[in-house]
Amino acid sequence: MEADAASGKVIRMNPLGSTERAEATYVARQDNVGQYVSQRPKVEDRLFQSDIIEKKIAEIKALLKNPYLAWMFENCFPNTLDTTVHFRMLDGKPDTFVYTGDIHAMWLRDSGAQVWPYVQFANEDPKLKTMLEGVIRRQFLCINMDPYANAFNDGPKGSEWETDRTDMKPELHERKWEIDSLCYPLRLAYHYWKVTGDASIFDENWLKAVENILRTFKEQQRKEDKGPYRFQRKTERATDTTINDGWGAPANPVGLIVSIFRPSDDATTLPFLIPSNFFAVTSLRKASEILTEVNKDADLARQCTDLADEVEQALNKYATCEHPEYGTIYAYEVDGYGSHMLMDDANVPSLLAMPYLGDVDVHDPIYQNTRRFVWSEDNPYFFKGKAGEGIGGPHIGYDMVWPMSIMMKAFTSQDDDEIKECIRMLMTTDAGTGFMHESFHKDNPEKFTRKWFAWQNTLFGELIIKLIDDGKLDLLNSL
Repeated sequence: MEADAASGKVIRMNPLGSTERAEATYVARQDNVGQYVSQRPKVEDRLFQSDIIEKKIAEIKALLKNPYLAWMFENCFPNTLDTTVHFRMLDGKPDTFVYTGDIHAMWLRDSGAQVWPYVQFANEDPKLKTMLEGVIRRQFLCINMDPYANAFNDGPKGSEWETDRTDMKPELHERKWEIDSLCYPLRLAYHYWKVTGDASIFDENWLKAVENILRTFKEQQRKEDKGPYRFQRKTERATDTTINDGWGAPANPVGLIVSIFRPSDDATTLPFLIPSNFFAVTSLRKASEILTEVNKDADLARQCTDLADEVEQALNKYATCEHPEYGTIYAYEVDGYGSHMLMDDANVPSLLAMPYLGDVDVHDPIYQNTRRFVWSEDNPYFFKGKAGEGIGGPHIGYDMVWPMSIMMKAFTSQDDDEIKECIRMLMTTDAGTGFMHESFHKDNPEKFTRKWFAWQNTLFGELIIKLIDDGKLDLLNSL
């Protein structure tokens, strides 16, 4: 499928700047239900079809009174299944390769997040359940191929990045070391197991993957030396390569795990990425539970728990700092020497998204202080304009808001008015396409990046379903 297949010709709308204009547009949309033609591929062109997902789409559309919101949900929620899932069998077992969208490679992070909202329906559709099993098995294969890689090819195809100064292989699309690449597969496998009860995925490949994850995390604590991983690239983008001959910034070995790159695929400034270290703690605890209950491997389970405890203790000591306006907050990055990077990036894991991932309690006062900080102009990557506001990052640059940050604000909000404003903003910054994009300009949603980015699309559908499940249908229908 070509990169523009997820975006069809629709009626274009002018960017909305104010609440008044937004309200007027909502009224107009209510009167033009017939104009919202599905932007999904034709049935015969969809890569994967699930009866329960189709049933859920029809159910949600019937509940939503705003036709534009219903149209967006219909387009977005199945986008991963429609356009990115390549399901087959490998050695008699399910195998699912998941494109990120317009880049025909599989990121461990993106793929784990893309299929996440479908897991809750797995017991109602055996075909869907088998496909999800295939994603998990493919992720274990990828980890065992190279636990330092973030993105993989569907076979030994080589890559435009094969000249990177790192240990590239033809099966790798990119080899940027990001902690979260090893956390998302643990999160997905645990969730799948809890929902379905299927423990068949926890075989020898699983045990090998856990061993690789533990070894990699411990190597990147850098207690004895810098470890085996280094990375450099010939590029004009500073965040696409690393300093100090490929080793990154100095790290004081205090127990935290170095992440050379962020979940945005941008290089870290300081080596200990705080939201990713929090994610590592909860992921290791999930792995320990599986190893204990399914594999009866007390030693490997203990190694996971011990490492989680060590990282957690280091976070308690090094992750926070005092801000003159917001009080005690979590830093985005630290180095263990006393330096703190105060910002947030839109990509998840982020400081804003930590309760969404289950890494901190949403009511944690330090998180709440941090949340106020990151959604303010004191965060250097918070942008506010005529069209909308939110968090971006250096990956795209100045004035470009990521819808993902707006969704994370809604996921972590305790305020109905705030949630409503987030949904309103998402509905008025899609440039009339009916899809989410990687980012949009704060003053002009017609200026956006990546029209086929399945993670953001499916995440939008996940948010709408969660709000309805949380009893907020009336809120959505008040838009």
